[in-house]
Amino acid sequence: MRKLGDALADGDIERKKAEQEAFERENAMQFAREERQRKIDFMVNMPDTTPAGRVADFMYKGGITEILEQLDNDLIGLLPVKKRVREIAALLVLDKMRRKLGFETAVPSLHMCFTGAPGTGKTTVAVRMGQILQRMGYCRTGHVVVATRDDLVGQYVGHTAPKTKEVIKKAMGGVLLIDEAYYLYNAANDRDYGQESIEILLNVMEKQQEDLIVVLAGYKDRMDRFFSFIPGMSSRIGNHIDFPNYEVDELVDIAKVMIRDLEYELEPSAEVVFKNYIDQRKKMPFFSNARTVRNAMDRARMNSAIRVFNEGLSGQTITVKDLKQVRGNSSRVYLPRVGLYLYPDPDPPPSFSSSALIPDQVPGLPDYP
Repeated sequence: MRKLGDALADGDIERKKAEQEAFERENAMQFAREERQRKIDFMVNMPDTTPAGRVADFMYKGGITEILEQLDNDLIGLLPVKKRVREIAALLVLDKMRRKLGFETAVPSLHMCFTGAPGTGKTTVAVRMGQILQRMGYCRTGHVVVATRDDLVGQYVGHTAPKTKEVIKKAMGGVLLIDEAYYLYNAANDRDYGQESIEILLNVMEKQQEDLIVVLAGYKDRMDRFFSFIPGMSSRIGNHIDFPNYEVDELVDIAKVMIRDLEYELEPSAEVVFKNYIDQRKKMPFFSNARTVRNAMDRARMNSAIRVFNEGLSGQTITVKDLKQVRGNSSRVYLPRVGLYLYPDPDPPPSFSSSALIPDQVPGLPDYP
C-alpha cells in the first residue's frame, strides 16, 4: 500500500497544477498582449536594411525552382497558366521570407478554379501546385485526390454526407480536385442531393483551408453559371486560372514529347500526317487536346507494332530501327464523323491516288476518336 505521505504529495502536485492552469487562463489575454507588444517593438527597432535573404535561395531550398522547371517540361505552351502559377509561388515565397523575420502573415486563399476544355493540363497543374504548397508548408502532403459528382453525391437520403466526408478525409493535407464541379448543382431539382455536398464543401473550405486546398475544374461558361447559383463558392475561390486550347503546332510538339518519353522516333512523314489529322480533328466535336494526342499516339504505336509483327512472321529480320520508329503509314487515322482517312503524301495506300486525305474506302481500321 502506498504511504500516506506519498498520497498527500501527489495531491499537492495536482492542486498546484490546477492553480497554475487557472492562473494561466486568467492571465492569458495579458500574456498575449505582452507578447504582441514585444513583437511589435522588435519589428519597429529592426533596421529597414536588415537582410531578408535571397529569393533564389528560398526557391531552391524549398524545391520550388525544381517544380517550376518540371512544369515547363511537362506542359507545352500554356504560358498564361505558367505565369499564374509563378505568381502564386512568388506570394508563397515572399510570405515565407516575412515569417522568417517575424512579420505577421495570414494564409492566403489558395482554393482555385481551373477552367478549360479537357486535355489542357488541369490535373498536371493541380499536381504541381500541390507539390509547391507542400514544399512551402501550406499543406502537409501535397497529394491530389480527383473526384466527380459520382464520388461526392449519394443516391438516397443520408448517403451524400458520408460519401463527401470520406473523399474530403482522403484529400486532407493535400489538394481535392473536383472535375466538372458544376454537376454538383442541379438547378432544375430542388431536392437534388448535390446541394448537401456543396454545403459540406463550403464549410470545409472556410474552416479548414489551412489543411485542404479545393480546386474546381470545368468548362468556363458552365463554371460561371455554377458560381452564379452558388455565390458562396465563388467568394471562397481566390485564384481563377483559364487553360486555353492548344494550337496545332503545340499539339504536334506534345506528340513528339510523348513519343520521346516512350523512346520511339517519329518519321517526318508521320509528323505530316499527324499534323493534318489534328488540324481536321480540332474542327470536330469532343476534341480533347492532349488526350486526343495521346490516343492518336497509342494508335500509331499499335499500327507500327502490327506492321513489324507481320513483317517478322513473313521471315524478315526485325531491327532496332523497326522497333523504335513510327512511320508515316503507321500514323494513318480514321475520322469517322467525316468519313476520311489521313495518310502521308509520300506513302499512300496501294490503289489509291496520292493525297493527304483519302475517302473512306479502306476497311479494317476501327473508328478513331
